[in-house]
Amino acid sequence: MPLIELRGFTKSYLMGTETIRALAGVDLDIEKGEYLAIMGASGSGKSTLMNLIGCLDTPSAGTYRLNEQAIEHASQDDLARIRNREIGFVFQTFHLLPRTTALQNVELPMIYARVPRAECRRRAAEALERVGLKERMSHHPNELSGGQRQRVAIARALVNRPSILLADEPTGNLDSTTSEEIMAVFDELSRGGNTVIMVTHEADIAAHARRRVVMRDGKVLSDERNAHRQ
Repeated sequence: MPLIELRGFTKSYLMGTETIRALAGVDLDIEKGEYLAIMGASGSGKSTLMNLIGCLDTPSAGTYRLNEQAIEHASQDDLARIRNREIGFVFQTFHLLPRTTALQNVELPMIYARVPRAECRRRAAEALERVGLKERMSHHPNELSGGQRQRVAIARALVNRPSILLADEPTGNLDSTTSEEIMAVFDELSRGGNTVIMVTHEADIAAHARRRVVMRDGKVLSDERNAHRQ
């Protein structure tokens, strides 16, 4: 059974009197441990697909199974629990709290999950060490470089041990050298068995993934393996 199974996945929006089909019947399986890049031009449906996989929105039609659990008709409360338990998010903008340390930023998802305080501290420290920030735990975001801030965001996404790490244009605000450093982190996470799904419009970033799905007009245009990443 795939980790993610989408069948006939459709999303429509009403704009005035016009119905816009952001997704037009997507079928997609994603296995546990896959490293997948979703590409496409603006309006292709890639961000809509990411939001639906991340349980930030619900489909208009179709089915979604995550870890063998039906998701498409889940309540908002259930979706919130699924997001907190199953999914770690990394965004283009880092979304760090400016007045808290790197360690405290990483602890936040566990506080919401009511993890005991001592375990919060231990797991947050382990996550920061995993992304190479062992010596920066007590630093505030304004004391960190852009790449270091994104590493804190990645550690925060990992700390609840999610089934999926979703990254939306994770290098969009970074220079090319720092982007490669961040992609090295994702590569290492993938080799460690994490399931990584990344939305990007940059071919050199997508080349890091082992599989590439290209979207156009709300449909999957192509679904290919990156032969050099096997």
